[in-house]
Amino acid sequence: MPFASHKKPLQLVAYLEEDGSISRRGQDELVGFVREARAFATGHDAEDFLAFCTSAIREAANGSEVLARVREETGVDLQELSGDQEAAVTFQAVRRWYGWGAESILNLDIGGGSFEMAMGTDELPEVALSVPLGAGRLTRDWLQGDPPSAKSVKELRRYIRATLREAVPQFAHLGQPHLVAGTSKTFRSLARIAGAAPSAAGPFVRRELRREDLTLWTKRLAAMSTADRTNLDGVSELRAPQVLAGALVAECALELFDVPSMDICPWALREGLLLRRFDTKMFDADEPLPGAGVGHAQLDSMRRTSLSRGA
Repeated sequence: MPFASHKKPLQLVAYLEEDGSISRRGQDELVGFVREARAFATGHDAEDFLAFCTSAIREAANGSEVLARVREETGVDLQELSGDQEAAVTFQAVRRWYGWGAESILNLDIGGGSFEMAMGTDELPEVALSVPLGAGRLTRDWLQGDPPSAKSVKELRRYIRATLREAVPQFAHLGQPHLVAGTSKTFRSLARIAGAAPSAAGPFVRRELRREDLTLWTKRLAAMSTADRTNLDGVSELRAPQVLAGALVAECALELFDVPSMDICPWALREGLLLRRFDTKMFDADEPLPGAGVGHAQLDSMRRTSLSRGA
């Protein structure tokens, strides 16, 4: 459990301009929060400070300029994660949570701007991919009405399926996973809607999301207004507008991977980054984050290092 926590909902996808750049208002929100976070950490005598950013800045047309502004105005250097790094580090957290007895794991993670998939039998995945199917992004680009029109939902389904049909076959050589896990608040919300235990029950209660339940609730969500969705268990006012898009991605992914259900893992990207930081501090190492972009040989080397540490 954290000693202290400071959170603020900040969906930079909502601040994207037509040209794909983050608006001045979005930048101001980001700079303000980074300043708050640094002050909070300093006020609690934090010995280490880990700052990172994901798809919203990574894919923004002015991402590098935004990072430079944050650095100049706050003194904090946000580390930009690539999509495959995001998927791999999240997978590492899932592996640590379930342990080696889980054998082959497929992990799915729905963020605001992207959807990550990773699978493997080691501590790091054999395949880690990221596609632009984040719930916030899809809601903004495809689901304008409240509730959205049947036509827009159908068109979004078609787009999601076309995107995943290109990605999912890249996992085929790994066979069927022994465990399918879902990370992120979107998956937790969907599982809660479908009847999983509330967060108050604690992290060690098993939570499952079945594909048949997801299919039923996706149809229901498509017919509901945003206001009605906020009355559902596990759906906050912030998540209500984009939960339908998240459900559509989740449903299609489970179908194309041909799995009937998934477990909801309480650990995700944040925990993966913390675990990796603990490892490098403990062993006085300076390893790069894992990811397909670093090359297979280097990824294999990091995977062997992780295995030897766990021995």
